[in-house]
Amino acid sequence: MGKAFGGQNMVDPIRRLIVKRPEDAYYDQTKIDKESDQLNYLDIPDFDRAKDHYNEFINILQSLEIEINFLPKDSSTTLDSIYTHDPCVITDEGIILCNMGKNERQSEPSAISKYFESIDIPIIGSIHSPGKLEGGDVVWIDDQTLAIGEGYRTNSEGINQLKELIDPFVKKIISVPLPHWTGPNDCLHLMSNLSPIDKNLFLVYSKLLPVPFIEYLTKRNIKLIEVPDEEYESMGCNVLALAPKIALMLKGNPITQSRLEAEDVKVYTYNGDEISLKGSGGPTCLTRPFLRSE
Repeated sequence: MGKAFGGQNMVDPIRRLIVKRPEDAYYDQTKIDKESDQLNYLDIPDFDRAKDHYNEFINILQSLEIEINFLPKDSSTTLDSIYTHDPCVITDEGIILCNMGKNERQSEPSAISKYFESIDIPIIGSIHSPGKLEGGDVVWIDDQTLAIGEGYRTNSEGINQLKELIDPFVKKIISVPLPHWTGPNDCLHLMSNLSPIDKNLFLVYSKLLPVPFIEYLTKRNIKLIEVPDEEYESMGCNVLALAPKIALMLKGNPITQSRLEAEDVKVYTYNGDEISLKGSGGPTCLTRPFLRSE
């Protein structure tokens, strides 16, 4: 029997992942109407349309024979729990639970921990206050190199705690300062500006990345595909690598899509109006791969 979890990279074929249906994250339109504003959503999702768009999204994943695990309802979580990527970090040794920088998401690590335990995936540690860490800020450059965005959702104490937990099996950790951009109430993760597509091919919005980090990626001979300004707000930079050079992104970003396809990337698209744009969570946010392998 093969390994049940792991994959310290972001591009090997996804074998197993966790998602959460709108029915289980949103419950109903009443909960959506109540929570959207307090969670700083850009607009109020429509429950029925969200379910339709989500089915389109899931159908793509199912077509690739990925094992899909669905998180159950949890009364302690909010609409944001549909974005299953953020509450934890996956390593080859086990799961590390985050401590969310967004206060309204504090209950999510516990909820996802219960699910991992129910399927016998080990938890090897967790981030504790005053440390803050969210999965969207954590990017594997390779299996021994981890880049972590430092901003409003992840702080230096959270990064230091993660370093201590993974020091025995990870050689290099890079702290990547993030800009203020639109402020602490918005969602700006490192993965808002960076999406690995293959081991030596990354999609970036370089205007929001620091020069030393861009230079580091370039010295690593990683080719950078630039997202145009007009497609940044429509989440053109939030792209999920399903496998090397096989990607999933929101519809409505034709320039970015064509730039990916020019690099021989096969691109799948889905309608993210309700489940992505309004809550600021693209395909990487909607999924928590916990097994990637060749």
